[in-house]
Amino acid sequence: MNKSASLTTLTINYGMSSEKETLNFIEQMVEKDLAEGKKGGVLHTRFPPEPNGYLHIGHAKSICLNFGLAEKYNGQCNLRFDDTNPEKEDTEYVDSIKEDIKWLGYDWADREYYASDYFDQLYGFATQLIKDGKAYIDDRTAEEISKDRGTPTRPGVDSPYRDRPAEESLTIFEEMKAGKHDEGTHVLRAKIDMASPIMQLRDPVIYRIKKASHHRTGDKWCIYPTYDFAHGQSDSIENITHSLCTLEFASHRPLYDWFIKELGIFPSEQTEFARLNLSYTVVSKRKLRELVEGNFVSGWDDPRMPTISGIRRRGYTPDSIKNFASKVGVAKRDGISDVALLEHSVREDLNKKANRVLGVLDPIKLVITNYPEGQTEQLDAVNNPEDENAGKRQIPFSREVYIERGDFMEEPPRKFFRLGPDREVRLKYAYIVKCTGFKKNDAGEIEEVYCEYDPATKSGQDNTGKKVKGTLGWVEANNAVNAEIRLYDRLFKTEDLNTIEDDFKNHLNPESLTTMTNAMVEPSVGKMEVGTQFQFERMGYFIIDRDSSDTKPVINRTVTLRDNWAKKNG
Repeated sequence: MNKSASLTTLTINYGMSSEKETLNFIEQMVEKDLAEGKKGGVLHTRFPPEPNGYLHIGHAKSICLNFGLAEKYNGQCNLRFDDTNPEKEDTEYVDSIKEDIKWLGYDWADREYYASDYFDQLYGFATQLIKDGKAYIDDRTAEEISKDRGTPTRPGVDSPYRDRPAEESLTIFEEMKAGKHDEGTHVLRAKIDMASPIMQLRDPVIYRIKKASHHRTGDKWCIYPTYDFAHGQSDSIENITHSLCTLEFASHRPLYDWFIKELGIFPSEQTEFARLNLSYTVVSKRKLRELVEGNFVSGWDDPRMPTISGIRRRGYTPDSIKNFASKVGVAKRDGISDVALLEHSVREDLNKKANRVLGVLDPIKLVITNYPEGQTEQLDAVNNPEDENAGKRQIPFSREVYIERGDFMEEPPRKFFRLGPDREVRLKYAYIVKCTGFKKNDAGEIEEVYCEYDPATKSGQDNTGKKVKGTLGWVEANNAVNAEIRLYDRLFKTEDLNTIEDDFKNHLNPESLTTMTNAMVEPSVGKMEVGTQFQFERMGYFIIDRDSSDTKPVINRTVTLRDNWAKKNG
């Protein structure tokens, strides 16, 4: 069979891409490996989070990449928790990670694994390295070991314990496992090359004593493998063909490969790609934990947080996240993606899916003086003009309605196309009204606006030919539902937080949350379930929050209708 025929066959077997599709460098590598029958001609990836915090938008990109490749090439993707640091891990984080992945629409079937599943095997690997003269017990402190590792331009210094007999190291290692030694008294180091230009190969620590209870194994172990030692071997145990990591792990790859070679185990291969850095955002679990523990936000799922649980609560959709990840792409070099692209992806998705409703965030009463007192009529309103199957709903209309305070000006400029004295506007789905006056309170604030309506201009039945430049949203006063609206904005005011030299918390945006407690919304909103998404016409996309009560909905703004950030901060 010639090469072209072979490739055609693999296109059928593996669902490989057509020539017209642009492939990223990882997809190109995968297709080449599959075509050559490398590692059995199968694709097996994994998503390996550490359960020491909630996942963020950067993890979402990795989830989409690993699970997405498995879907595209008829492979498999494992979910594996790299739980080698019991002091920082918790089942809360495990549960949140699983929820996030399922929300994104991915399923690991029965392939849920933990590095702790392999603790016995990893201990056996370490024992093998000791016996082979490739590892030794070092009795020095972490500070002493770090000092002797040298610098990128100066070689390290051999430990005085480097030539310790294997039998002695093995005995101490067994005693460490049995709990006979205190934390900090001994570590197990790989014996590689203290003069290597690659710092990770300068006899790295691979086991340390930690007398801490593990969230899965309890107190069975008091020694734990380091991440570098457990990660590659766990990949190998699971027969992972393509171990995909972000660029900060590139310098660790020689160590990854060294362990696999010395242990003679399945040759998993690590490939690095650029992590997702987002403008006006931090994507570091350590920094996000600082925000949570310092009460700068209300929790890991605060809608201002870039955690997957936070953006889910804010109203972002799985499809919008996947589309964003696709637009960002997979690169070999780090860069910074504009958060406006993420916000655009959300608008693009919700524009097709979210029904429109009427709401007034900062209400002022408008009285239609020539409308019959005591009368209420039902008007037809379009649910979603982008979805022909969304249908219509009925909304009440009467003599008194609420409009946005900002939609009326006592002395409007010429290009203000909303309401002012002697000006006409259309109330959406209703009538054309003309302002005849207004009333102020003792503080000089306008509290009521008076209008007259033209009954011949009813929306959908208007044959008058009358045209107005402004259309206002409104809510009928007698049936309006009082709601709390939370207007979320970007958590930080600085675009590139990777370049700052001071504390990142100094760059928090003081206007990242504005709460409107007197908002009025149409009756249908009061009946919506938690998680329902919709568009307040002319204002943006919103979602019913879990803090809602039976009497008062709490509503989070997902995103505005357009990007006002650059204009506001330019």
